[in-house]
Amino acid sequence: MSIEPRNPFSLTRAKNNRRGDRRGRCYPCTLLAVLLLSFAGCSGLQHPAVPASSRGDTAFDEIARDYLEGYLGWRPQTGTALGLHQYDGQVTDLSSESLAGELKRLRAFDQRLSAMDTNGLSTGRFYDFRILRGAVQRDIFGFEQARIYTHNPMTYAGVLDVNIYIKRDFAPLQNRIRSVISILQQAPGVFAAACANLDPVLPRAEVETAMEMAGGAADFLGKDLVAALKDVKNEALMAEFNRANQEAIRELRGYVDWLKREKLPQSDDSFALGRDKYAKLLECGEMVSLPPDEILAIGMRDLARENQVFRETARVIDPGKTPLEVYRSIQKDHPAAERLIPDTARNLELIRQFLIDHHIVRLPSPVRAQVAETPQYLRATSFASMDTPGPFETRATQAYYYVTPTEPEWTPQQKEEWLTAFNYYDIDVTSIHEAYPGHYVQFLCLNASRATRLEKIFTSYAFAEGWAHYAEQMLLDEGFGGTTSPAPTREQQLKAAKYRLAQSDEALLRLCRLCVSIKMHCHGMTVEEGTRFFQEFCYFEEKPARQEAIRGTFDPEYLYYTLGKLQILKLRDDYRKQEGTNFTLEKFHNEMLRHGAPPIRLLREILLKDKSSWEQVL
Repeated sequence: MSIEPRNPFSLTRAKNNRRGDRRGRCYPCTLLAVLLLSFAGCSGLQHPAVPASSRGDTAFDEIARDYLEGYLGWRPQTGTALGLHQYDGQVTDLSSESLAGELKRLRAFDQRLSAMDTNGLSTGRFYDFRILRGAVQRDIFGFEQARIYTHNPMTYAGVLDVNIYIKRDFAPLQNRIRSVISILQQAPGVFAAACANLDPVLPRAEVETAMEMAGGAADFLGKDLVAALKDVKNEALMAEFNRANQEAIRELRGYVDWLKREKLPQSDDSFALGRDKYAKLLECGEMVSLPPDEILAIGMRDLARENQVFRETARVIDPGKTPLEVYRSIQKDHPAAERLIPDTARNLELIRQFLIDHHIVRLPSPVRAQVAETPQYLRATSFASMDTPGPFETRATQAYYYVTPTEPEWTPQQKEEWLTAFNYYDIDVTSIHEAYPGHYVQFLCLNASRATRLEKIFTSYAFAEGWAHYAEQMLLDEGFGGTTSPAPTREQQLKAAKYRLAQSDEALLRLCRLCVSIKMHCHGMTVEEGTRFFQEFCYFEEKPARQEAIRGTFDPEYLYYTLGKLQILKLRDDYRKQEGTNFTLEKFHNEMLRHGAPPIRLLREILLKDKSSWEQVL
C-alpha cells in the first residue's frame, strides 16, 4: 500500500518531476505479497529421455496437491487474490511458532521432491516438477537467506491490505465487509508477531519504508476505506466494522511509533544479499545461472546503447534542445482533463486493432479491458494500472484499466502538471505495457491455455514484467505510432520519434533498475550512490531517484523487467533462426503465451529443438 499523498508537486509519477514507475510500480502493492509469492523455476535438471510411467505422475500429483493445500492454507490472502474465496477473511499467522512450522513444511517438501525419480515423469509433469521445486526453494530462500520475517519490517506493515474486498464484487458487499472485519481484527496479533520476530538491528531503508507503509495503511483505513463504505446501511455491521477499523488504525500507528523508537536509532545498511545469495536468488527464482557480474556487464552495455537512442531520438525532434528539454516538451501534448478517460479508451482500442491488423498476437477473447477512472480509494497509489481478476475467479471477472484523473479542487497549474504524465505518447506506451499486448493479453492467454493449477499459481516475475516491457519496444518496432511508408513525411517522422522517446525513457528506467540491483546487492553500492545512478542515467530528480534506489534494497528482483525482456529477445532470435521461412512474429508470440507464465529459461526447452542452446538465456 503506497504512502505517497496524491499531490502533483510531490508525486514521483508527475512527469515534470521525472517520475518513477508510473504504473503504480507494477509489483504487488502489498509488500506481504511481494515477500510471500514464489516465482517459479529451478535449474540444473534435464528432461528424462525414457518414457514416463503413470505411477510417477500419480506420485507427483499427490505431492503437488499436498503442497498447494498447505501453501495456500498458510497464505490465505494469496488464495483470495487468485480467486479462491474459501480463504476470504483470513490472514497469515506470523507468530514464531507458525513461521517455524511453515519452514519445516517447506524443507520436508524439498526433500520429497529431491528424492523423486524424475525419470518416471511425463513431459508435462516434469515441467511442473521444476516449477514446483523452484517455488519451494524460492520460499526457503525467503525464510533463510532473505530473512523476510526477521530482517524486513515491511513484511508486517502491509498485512492488513483489504483492497480486493472493496474493488472486486465477488460476493455481496456485506459478506466482503465481514471478511474485512475479520482481517482488521487480527491486527494485534500481526504487530505482536513483528515485535517478537524482528532482529535487533534492521536495514535503515526498510525501517523507514515500513514506517511510511504502515502510516499510509492507517490513513487508507481511516479515510479511503471509510469513504468507500459510507453508503452501507447495515448499522450493526458498520458499528462492528468501525470498532475493528479503529483498533487496526491504532495498531498500525503503534507499529510506526515502535519502529521509530526501538528500531530506527540502531538501524544500519545491512540490506545487501551478497554475490552468492544473489546468484542463488536468480537460479531458484528464474533458472538463470549466469553470474550477476555478467548480467551487470550486459546491463551497462545496453544502458549506454539506450542512452544513445534517447539522445539521437531527441535530436530528430529538436536538435536545438537538450534531450531532457525535448522529452519535457512532448509532455505538453495531452488530452484535456475531461477527455482523459474517453481519449485513453479510444487509443486503447486503436492499439488493440493494430495487434489484429498487423498479426502481432492472437487474442483469445473478444472481451475488452474496461477503461475507467481509478477508484477514489486507490488514487494515492496509482497513475494507470491494470486490474485483472485472479485465474480462478468465477464471479468478478471483468478486467479494468484504471486511469487516475485530476481532482476538481486542484488549481489549473496542478491539473496541467498532472496531465503531462498522460501525454499521448507516454500513456500509449503505458497502455501497451498494461493492456495490449502486455499484462491483459497475457492474462487472457493464461486463462485460455491448458496451464495446470500449479502453473497458474506459480508464475514468473521475469516472464510477466519482461513480456510487458518487451511489448513496448516490439510494438513500436512493428510500426505503431509511426509509418511503414518508405518515404515518411516530416510530420510522420516526428510522431514516430516522440513515441520512441517515450518508450526509450521507460527502457532507461528498467535498465537502471537492473544495474542498481546488482551493484547494491553484490558490489556494496549505497542508497545514496544508487540515487545518483538514477539521476545520471535516466535523468530523475533526487526524490524519485531515491525512491527507486530504496526499492532496490528490498526488491532486488526488479532487475527482472529488463532481464525478462532481454531473455525474450534472445529467445525470439533463436526461434527465428530455427524456424527460418516458417517464422512469423505472431507464431512466436502465440507459442510463447500458450504455456502459462514459466521462467523463460524453461520456455527455451519447449520452443527450441537444439538442446545445446537451452542454457543461452542472454
